[in-house]
Amino acid sequence: MRLGAVFGHAVIVAAMLPLTQACSKTPKNKAEAMKDVKEKMRKETNPVAVIETSLGTITVELYRHAAPKTVENFVTLARGEKEFTDTDGKPVKRPYYDGLVFHRVIPNFMIQGGDIKGNGTGGPGYQFADEINAKALGLDKMKVSSSPMAMQEVGQVARTEVFKKLNIKSQQDLTAKQKEAEAMFKTEQDKWKNKTMEELFTARGITYTPGLESESNTKGSLSMANAGPNTNGSQFFISVADNIYLDGKHTVFGRVIGGLEVAETITKVERDQQDRPKTSVVMKKVTILEN
Repeated sequence: MRLGAVFGHAVIVAAMLPLTQACSKTPKNKAEAMKDVKEKMRKETNPVAVIETSLGTITVELYRHAAPKTVENFVTLARGEKEFTDTDGKPVKRPYYDGLVFHRVIPNFMIQGGDIKGNGTGGPGYQFADEINAKALGLDKMKVSSSPMAMQEVGQVARTEVFKKLNIKSQQDLTAKQKEAEAMFKTEQDKWKNKTMEELFTARGITYTPGLESESNTKGSLSMANAGPNTNGSQFFISVADNIYLDGKHTVFGRVIGGLEVAETITKVERDQQDRPKTSVVMKKVTILEN
């Protein structure tokens, strides 16, 4: 990807001109910088993250109103205020995200970063809980039968239940009870037709938090990447398409308010078979702005 092509798309939106080195003017102070983005923000009291990448700047409103603990984790890591485990196994404090890469990028889907190892297996050395309100997302009313994507989840839940009831603990057990297991599997699947997505995800081990103003995984959303329920750390992804089928499983803690075209450009760089950019796309600096 040629840098000239990137900047030809007006990487820095007008609202963020004062916050970049490539602009015609610089801010007098942080108050002036925040004033320029306020009109695009959901809530003026939310912090803003300015993510300067090697392909342009992405500006994100952090949704403290929707996921306060998740935002606090991101902010304190970005500022170097929170201790994490470095690649050498030792505890350290420094601006965590500065210098990390986007290790997974997929066109029409998302860009993912925040891994200290840069390969998708790393994190800060700790994990914390999801912050999702299923009812705010309408998952308490959405039927499993209305979502084709949910059938994979149903299959996993049904399989777990069958194995438990038949005490299947090995391939030998499964072979011996295969016919019985297949019949029971169909019965277990059918039980879910009239249940809700909230019930399904709860059965998968996700715990929801009432009262939060949870947001959907739509285009421009900033969400936590995880390896299952309550395994959040430092990895995040920015959606470049509506990925609402991820609702209920990934905490949304912000939304792009400037530079979404930069994220879209990043998804189009040349990738390897693991969707890792062949030429690293780096987060040069992440700056947190607050009123």
